[in-house]
Amino acid sequence: MTTQSDDKARRMLKDAKLYCTEARVAILQVLMQAVRPLPQDQIARQLTKRKLNKVTVYRTLESLVAAGLVHQAFLHDRAWHFELADHCTDRQCHPHFTCTSCGVTHCLTDVSLPMVKIPKEGFVIRRQQTRLEGLCPSCA
Repeated sequence: MTTQSDDKARRMLKDAKLYCTEARVAILQVLMQAVRPLPQDQIARQLTKRKLNKVTVYRTLESLVAAGLVHQAFLHDRAWHFELADHCTDRQCHPHFTCTSCGVTHCLTDVSLPMVKIPKEGFVIRRQQTRLEGLCPSCA
């Protein structure tokens, strides 16, 4: 029996012209249920029942990033955090806010920021990502 998230994951893969492998569907389902970007090891831990090893998770994430379905939201503690790319454009990711007290990161999908303009010649911005730090409402 397929679930609604399973169907959505399969549609996303089909639209991106990718094969619907068990690993791709499973990783997309994990990211659909996530309320914040997840590091690779946390994604892999949620897939232990499916017997997907870390290398498979890493390679699958790479293919999903290359297809534009998932993106690397930010680097924290030397680990990339991944999320669905559905709230972002090719050139700009929605802002993220990380609490410096509790360490929780929040997606600010309802916040819009203008693209940065660099006055110096020669710089070409390919993608803009903004990460804000401070205290969340619980810690403030």
